[in-house]
Amino acid sequence: MRRMIFVFALAGCFLGPAAKCGRAQSHEYSELPPGAGRGEKQLVDGVAARIEDDILTESEVRELGAFQQLVEGQAKPRLELIRELAGQWIIRGEAATAKFSQPAAESVDAAYEQFVKQFPSPEEYQRRCAAAGLTEAGVRRMLREQLYLSSFIDYRFRPAAQVDDKQIETYYHEELAPQLKARGEPVPALDEVEDTIREVLVRRAINDRATKWLDEARAHLKIDIVSQGGGE
Repeated sequence: MRRMIFVFALAGCFLGPAAKCGRAQSHEYSELPPGAGRGEKQLVDGVAARIEDDILTESEVRELGAFQQLVEGQAKPRLELIRELAGQWIIRGEAATAKFSQPAAESVDAAYEQFVKQFPSPEEYQRRCAAAGLTEAGVRRMLREQLYLSSFIDYRFRPAAQVDDKQIETYYHEELAPQLKARGEPVPALDEVEDTIREVLVRRAINDRATKWLDEARAHLKIDIVSQGGGE
């Protein structure tokens, strides 16, 4: 179940309008007092953070937290949720610049069906959705965004994620085999699991590169976090 959250925790996966990924000269996570920058217009949704020339809304924070509660049993603290949303904002902006296509409806349907199957029963899934305050439409929206962001990360970093035979053998002998033996399970021959190991290592390399890229990108963003209960 934990693997469903892309976070980037990549994704960890998620909400927000497509945004241009701006770059500032400094990195800030400063907290503003409630009502800072209040204008004449009253917005329905509250502002959780200002990121470059865009905003992250309280509803985005709440829905990501609700999704994490559904999957993990609890949501991360608000500041961590905002950090994850900022990471998604960065990825979404890069994907929009690259004109990366949204996932097909069939892919979203398949992801939703697979997601529901991870729960003990459809009834348990519905119960936990209700407890988290999520509708089916909300879950589908989160999964669609997850597919979009994770697919773009794969598209961007897979070409450079090369794995050689020595890395595969090392993983087999030092990670896979010991794990299976510890669980009392038979260890298959290397050639039977070589392709699977290669993909595991490729995905690990993709995640490492994506995490480094996001950390570097965040270091050039200015993010002003609004105190909870504040707004525009």
